[in-house]
Order: sequence, then C-alpha cells, then structure tokens
Amino acid sequence: MNVQDVREQFPILDQEVNGSPLIYLDNAATAQKPRSVIEALEDYYRRYNSNVHRGVHTLSSVATDGYEGARDKVQTFINAGQREEIVFTRGTTTAINTIAASYGRANLKQGDEIVLTPMEHHSNLIPWQQVAKATGAELKYIPLQPDGTVSVESARSTISERTKIVAMVHVSNVLGTMNPIKEVTKIAHENEAVMIVDGAQSTPHTPVDVQDLDCDFFAFSAHKMCGPTGIGVLYGKKALLEDMEPFEFGGEMIDEVGLYDATWKEVPHKFEGGTPIIAGAIGLNAAIDFLNDIGLDNIKTHEQQLAQYAMDQLAAHDDIEVYGPPANERAGIITFNIQGVHPHDTATVLDTKGVAIRAGHHCARPLMNWLDVAATARASFYLYNTEADVDALVDALVTTKEYFGDVYAE
Repeated sequence: MNVQDVREQFPILDQEVNGSPLIYLDNAATAQKPRSVIEALEDYYRRYNSNVHRGVHTLSSVATDGYEGARDKVQTFINAGQREEIVFTRGTTTAINTIAASYGRANLKQGDEIVLTPMEHHSNLIPWQQVAKATGAELKYIPLQPDGTVSVESARSTISERTKIVAMVHVSNVLGTMNPIKEVTKIAHENEAVMIVDGAQSTPHTPVDVQDLDCDFFAFSAHKMCGPTGIGVLYGKKALLEDMEPFEFGGEMIDEVGLYDATWKEVPHKFEGGTPIIAGAIGLNAAIDFLNDIGLDNIKTHEQQLAQYAMDQLAAHDDIEVYGPPANERAGIITFNIQGVHPHDTATVLDTKGVAIRAGHHCARPLMNWLDVAATARASFYLYNTEADVDALVDALVTTKEYFGDVYAE
C-alpha cells in the first residue's frame, strides 16, 4: 500500500487551510471521497439519472442495475449469506432505529433485558432507551475494564436468560476499543438473545464477515468508508427480517393495497419505502471497489501503525492524557486532553495550523461520564494519513500548550 499514491486519489487533500496544508484527522466523523466515487456519482446524474424498479425505459433499467448491483456488492463485502439480507437505509442511525422499532418493540416485554455497554454511540443507546420505556424492558450494561475494554467474562456475567437483545459497538468511536463481538455473540445466543452490532467504525477499516461473527443484525454507514453521505446498510438474518414489520410506509415497499389494508413486498424491499437512495448506493458500490483494490487488511495494518506512532509521540508529553487501550488493542482513533485546556480550544488552535480534529462528547455522553471528563479531543486516522500528519498534529499540540501556557501566565 503506497500511501502517497492513495492520497493523490483524494482531491480535497490537495489544499491549504488557514495557510497550512490540510491535515485531515476527523475520519471517525466522516471520511473523504476518492475521485472514483465522485466520478461515479457524477456519471449517474449526468448519464442515467432515473428512478428504479418502477420504470421500463432504458434509463430506469440502467439505474436499477446500478442500485441492485450495489446490494450484491455489499453482500460480498460483508459476506452476508443472501442478497435479501442487505437493506439500504439513510445510515447507521436509521438502521439501528429500524431494528429497535420493527424488532425491539414487537418482541420485548416487561421483565426482559436489553444489554448494552457504556461506550455506545447515542445511535445505539437512545433507541434502546425508548424501546425500554415503551415495553417495560430493563437496560443493563456490561461494565468496562479500567482501560476501556470489554471482557468476555464481564459480558457472560451480565447477559442472562432474561436478556433478549445485546447491542454493542464493534469499534468505539471514542476509545478505538475493538470489542470481542464474536465471543459476545456466542454468549448472547446461548441465552437465546439477539445480537446487534454497530459497525460504523469497523467496516471502513477492517474486514467484516457477518457470518463468521454470527451476529443477527449489523449496521454501518457509507460516508465513513469513502462513500457518499446519506446512505447506510442494515444487515439482518433473513428469517428475522421476514418476521419484522416495516419501519416506514409508502410507495415501493407495498405488494397489494386496498382502501383499508395493504400487504408488503418481500425483504429487503419492504424496508425501503419511497424512492430509494439511488445515487448513494451507486457511490457506495464505487467506494467498496476502491477499498477492495487497496485491501482492508492493508488499511487495518496501516492505521494501527499510525496509532502506535501517535501514542509513542504523545507519550513524551506528560500533560497530554490519552484515553483507552494500548495501541495494539485499538483502531486508528486517539482521544486525548491537554491538561488545563478545553478540547474545543485545542481543536480551534489546531485548525489555525490546518489540522482538523474533533472535539466534544462525540455522541457518547455516558462514556464521557465514565472517563470523568466533560469532553475530549479526538484524532482519527484513515488510509490516506501519514506519520507526517501525526508529526503535524503533535507540533500543533505543542503550539497549543505554549499558547495557553502564556495565556494562563498573564
């Protein structure tokens, strides 16, 4: 994997921000798009823009082939057993809300348990809070280890015969923790519970095999994996999807309609009401081709090397605290704080140097409470980042410390 060759395929990286070369380290929020994805979107809108499924004319047929071809591509990408198990959604959030509304509310009752972790993104937390309120189910949390990891033993002691749903993030968007999904899924199934995985931070960075994980549902977004915004994927085992009622109702998802009743199409179409996200699917198809050409194993190795390099550099600064597990146990996400400096101030100073990071609670308020901080700064790496980017980050952090040291000294 030649990183310089990769970088040349991302037009947005060839610019200056505030007089400095752009150092983009906010990839956990959204990734940049390669030229091939941009061109695929432009080609759709320029050459065969049309609605899908319903038309018999040539443009509609071409668009339908592109849309359904993307479904086939996703099936292979995550090794789903059948193409019908791939549902296109607006993103990870919509996918999880679909599970919560269509499966959770229909199958849970008072006394049942929903097991989560304190590191969940709000997208995999609030829907289950609402399900618990609506059904009387109880929320339980697998306790975190001191380094922000989940132990299999803690999962086993938390999941019980009353547990009906286990919902867990594959990779934490704050700590970079890589959770033992396969082992926890086994425990969930031993207790006849359904396993739901938030794969938003894993799918862009490491190979995913849903059949090997044996999870029942898996959700991810295109925009974090070099694809367009506004489209994501819900994978669900076909038998579960077939038993679920749709989340949205309208055109395209119906089979028969009368004045007083209607029936639904087969999966996955019953979950894709209205005009689907056609351009998004075509862009996702191109993004998967791009990632496959580079190789997910290569991307994973590259990012873990960057994480190790970054943590080694930051370890030289006693007043910078890095949160989470060691580099060899995390993805390419480094969350930290400078002692005495608010993370928003850190991010603001870094921006003056062209370094883009994220600051805040990262849609993970319970995890901030667990860390006993109001907010953190976060640098997140992707396939186009380099050790030079890490050096620029560290240099900008030194500038930040000097600036605020001078401010506090006045």
